[in-house]
Formats: sequence, C-alpha cells, structure tokens
Amino acid sequence: MEFPEPHIYLPQSFHTHTAILFSSKTSKNQNLASSLPNWRWVPNWRWVFPTSRDRWDTRFQEEMCAWFDAYSLTDSLRESVLHIVGILEDEIRLLGGTPSHVYLGGMSQGMATALCTLSCATGTGRIQGQLGGFLGFCGWLPLPLGAQPKRLVSEYFLHTIFGSYNMSPGREVTSTSILSTPVCLSHGTDDAWVPVEQGRQAAQISQQITIQVEWDEFSGAEGDGHWIKEPEGFDQIVQFVEKQCDRHQTESQ
Repeated sequence: MEFPEPHIYLPQSFHTHTAILFSSKTSKNQNLASSLPNWRWVPNWRWVFPTSRDRWDTRFQEEMCAWFDAYSLTDSLRESVLHIVGILEDEIRLLGGTPSHVYLGGMSQGMATALCTLSCATGTGRIQGQLGGFLGFCGWLPLPLGAQPKRLVSEYFLHTIFGSYNMSPGREVTSTSILSTPVCLSHGTDDAWVPVEQGRQAAQISQQITIQVEWDEFSGAEGDGHWIKEPEGFDQIVQFVEKQCDRHQTESQ
C-alpha cells in the first residue's frame, strides 16, 4: 500500500522555504495544518503535511494509520524514513538544491519518525547539507532497550534501519552535515500519552549527535497535555524559525 498524497499549502508569493511536518499516528495532518494559525506569517513558505498509510498494529490487532509499528519497528520505520527522505529530496529540488531552506518536524509519532530520519539520513547518501531546522513536539526517539546513545547514528539507525543498504559494521559515515541541523523540541510535563521523560531522553540523545538543541517544557495544553501549548508553543515556532532564517541569511552574506 502506498502513502497518501501529502496535504500542501502553497506559498502566497515567490517560494523561498518549505516546512514538512508530520502528525501523530492517529490523526490526519490536515488537523495539524489547521492548528497552525500563524502559518501565513511567512507567505513565501510552502507547507507540506504528509500522512502515513494504514498498517497492521501488532498491539491492537487491527489496521491503523501509523508511521511505524512499535512491536515490529525496523521494517515499518525504514519504510517511513525512506518516504520522508524522498519528500525531503523533492522539496530541496524545488528550492534549487538548498537544504538550509527546508524545515522538518512532527508531532508525537510523527516527531519520532522525523527525528529518526534526521539522525540516519546520512546513511542514504541522498541528503547532503544542513537543513534549516527541526521542530518536534510531544514525541520520543524509538530505540531498542540498551541502545547506547553515543553510538546511535553509526550503529543503530544506520546498521539496523538501513541494514539493506550495505552499511557494514565497520563503515564510516562520510557526510554528516545534516546532523548540524538546529533542533527545537518541546513536551508537556502533564502529557498523558507520551511521558515527558521520553521527550527528555530524545533531547539528551539529540544533544550528543547534533550541534544545537533547544528544549522546552510546558503544561496545560489541550488533549491531555499531548499537544502544542497555545499560544506560547506557536510563538516558540515563530521565534525559532525567524532565528534560523536570520542566521542563514547572515552566513550567506
């Protein structure tokens, strides 16, 4: 079964940047899109909201819309990561081959999948260069029990997720520029669906494999704490994006 076409908001003027945001496993990304009231604050941006396909959920014994099956992680996660890499390639191509103008992120399981993609895209050899930034909300980093964070990129994500890509245990990654992508993560301390401890772990691991990680905790968001805090959370998105855009503009001068 193929992935559905993403929900896309076209830029209102000349296209300069793209944001690719993934929802949780149980919601359609149109909901995430409609919950971003300030997205028109950047009229030059193209907003892409991919949706996962239905897949068999081992825990609930039924077909569900999900980026991966937690009980059969490797195959389903590899499939979704490769799908995201393909979307990244397309959007970078639309922007004339400028990855720093593309932002990636997600909510809940969408964040987990997108963060895996950021961590192991080096193994595909298909994404060359730093992205503009990464935005993650109320998510986690799916790791096997006992995985060592410092060896995360070279061993687990590359050799397990991309084992079929001939990533032998001794092979070194030659291009890790995507790992310099600035990361901004936030999580509700009262999140009833994904404990904040899992978000903290994702932030701690990200700090070991990327250069810049911002971490924020909040409380009182809708959906039992499993959502972006309004309006503070959306203000944080705006501030992070504006800061990264200013930085890239300064570096290009």
